[in-house]
Amino acid sequence: MPATAITIGNFDGVHIGHAALVRRARELAGPEGRVVVISFDPHPATILRAERTPPRLTTFARREGLLRAAGADVVEKLEPTPEILAMTAEEFVRDLVKRYAPAWIVEGPDFRFGKGRSGTLELLRSLGAASGYTLHVEPSVTLGLHDHLIAPASSSLTRWLLANARVADAALVLGRPHRLEGVVVKGDQRGRTIGFPTANLDSEVMPPADGVYAAVATLPDGRPFPAALNIGTRPTFRGVDRRVEAHLLGATEMPEYGWRLSLDIAAFVRDQVRFDSVQRLADQLRCDCDRAAVMLASHLTLCATEPLVCR
Repeated sequence: MPATAITIGNFDGVHIGHAALVRRARELAGPEGRVVVISFDPHPATILRAERTPPRLTTFARREGLLRAAGADVVEKLEPTPEILAMTAEEFVRDLVKRYAPAWIVEGPDFRFGKGRSGTLELLRSLGAASGYTLHVEPSVTLGLHDHLIAPASSSLTRWLLANARVADAALVLGRPHRLEGVVVKGDQRGRTIGFPTANLDSEVMPPADGVYAAVATLPDGRPFPAALNIGTRPTFRGVDRRVEAHLLGATEMPEYGWRLSLDIAAFVRDQVRFDSVQRLADQLRCDCDRAAVMLASHLTLCATEPLVCR
């Protein structure tokens, strides 16, 4: 019977460290074997510490696609119910063995499991002797960021980088640009009055910090468009709520609302600024669009650049 290798975790973002776990599982299982990824969704903190639940980096559908692309044959969604979270480490392993009969379990050096995260790698390894699996601990993947910091890839690092507008560094951790996904909803419709109509995205995942970004928008039919993306509260209009608004360069005749849009964020353009007139804002938006187009066309999407504000 072909061998099964499994790996368990949240896998939100499917960063380069997650991909390394799946690749190792694929290598151990062999080309004829089976790789099973067990992914908690939503994050266990939604049950344990709801006020500290981290924002999503990926929808589950996106996560599943990325894990399969990394080498998984099966991606199992595991809902962190109170019953599952109450399992002891030994009970959790017995259930895994009963369900999947793994020959290998592949985890990172920080993996903990079971009630109160009491299960350690040492326990997981020792339980394997009686349960018929071997534990492989894959080292963390470290990388160099643009500020020369060397850090291990993690979902928490990705969130911190996005919260500080460092989308180029977040892309290094993820192995690709961060993607916003969601449905286009009705906004204030001010953009069209000044020549910059926008698609207002109800994002299902974490946006980066307020500011303007260069992005690649993908329509439901698969067509890509360069985009200037604004994230923030629209201070020129004294806005309050935070919005994600994309001006698609060259796109025409799009449906107004209710369609899905994805935005791969390529580069930071500038900080959010309040302008003293709508005309000054329109002039800046023209500059933003030109800057975004140049960044995307010249393959500078993962390079750090100085913010530009036209004065």
